[in-house]
Amino acid sequence: MRKLTWVGTLLLAVACNSPFVPRQRAYFQIALPEKKYTRFEPAGYPYSFEVPVYARVVQDSTFFDSKPENPWWINIDFPGMGGRIYISYKDLQQNSFDKLVNDAFNLTYKHTYKATSIDDSVLLTPQGVGGVFFKVGGNAATANQFFLTDSTRHFIRGALYFDVTPNEDSLRPVNDFLLADMQHLIQTFRWKQ
Repeated sequence: MRKLTWVGTLLLAVACNSPFVPRQRAYFQIALPEKKYTRFEPAGYPYSFEVPVYARVVQDSTFFDSKPENPWWINIDFPGMGGRIYISYKDLQQNSFDKLVNDAFNLTYKHTYKATSIDDSVLLTPQGVGGVFFKVGGNAATANQFFLTDSTRHFIRGALYFDVTPNEDSLRPVNDFLLADMQHLIQTFRWKQ
């Protein structure tokens, strides 16, 4: 028993020779790709814009277990980042402009229970495309949403989601990175007549 006590004391004395240095809490560093864009302009689509080369555009094939109302609903996937921008298109000759605008605001403000802030700003691009951009703060499911319209024929809504539990702090670097891509998409957006 005495031998065991001496061995324990010796191990404790040796282990305490180096000072304790607390480690700061941190998140993993994410390697973000270089910003480069290509034009998304498939035949038959009523719109076009520039999309990052590290993104993958796929046609949305399901809308809550049913088919989307038209073939121009797409998703912009960011495979290395777990993010996706959902893009839905509506024809204003078949839908009410006021209802679509109200729906866009209502869908954004459904995040109020988790959001610390919701800022909306009216936008108008050099190509004459108007709309509203929503910045949602806090641990909401989506931090960035927008809608664009010409107010007579076309309406499009976009929302960025991640395939993880929302955590504003850990998602901030990727959210900020993809926010710049969303803003580039908006600034290069054009309606086809």
